[in-house]
Amino acid sequence: MEHADFSKYPDTYRSIASLSTGLFKDNGSRFLAFAYPVETEDQVKEIVASLKREYHDARHHCYAYRLGYRGDVFRANDDGEPSSSAGRPILGQIDSNGLSDILIVVVRYFGGIKLGIPGLIRAYKTSSADAIASARVVNKTAVMRYRMEFGYLEMNQVMKIIKDMGLEQRAQDFGTACSIEVAVRLSSVQDFMDRASKVPGCAVTECGAGSSTEQ
Repeated sequence: MEHADFSKYPDTYRSIASLSTGLFKDNGSRFLAFAYPVETEDQVKEIVASLKREYHDARHHCYAYRLGYRGDVFRANDDGEPSSSAGRPILGQIDSNGLSDILIVVVRYFGGIKLGIPGLIRAYKTSSADAIASARVVNKTAVMRYRMEFGYLEMNQVMKIIKDMGLEQRAQDFGTACSIEVAVRLSSVQDFMDRASKVPGCAVTECGAGSSTEQ
């Protein structure tokens, strides 16, 4: 089968393990920062919507995120604050810490005194930095998931590939027609394909990208 050449891309990156929070106060305004590990834009939408419901009495719910091992999916949202005074400073903290698969939402309660653009930038930057400082940073490995389908007589050859390459496996079905889903780190995709092609009758189907996390 045709497949992309991932060998030229780094396949490890940094993210956070779980929700962490930060806080900044200035002239009566409170900035509550929430940092979440996320992998999809759908997750981002759900979390932002949930925080807007929970903190419905807040003036602004600004956020930024970056996704993927290349970090090429990102967005910064000012949610009514002056342009680039909120989302950009939040994204700046994500980038200065070299993180991806992360969403930071900063909920602002207005204290009655305007802070000015420099003050807003400082507030969103500092609250985001506080949330990141409280987080446990983890290393993630980008993987591609594949489904291997093979005959029962070829099971030993397939399991040897899995063992030798240390592949994460799931969705096993060892009936008359066998199948198994494996996760292959991107830098090892070509090696995996070469090995699988040598197993008689083994069909390999791409199931999509994902990641694994080092504990």
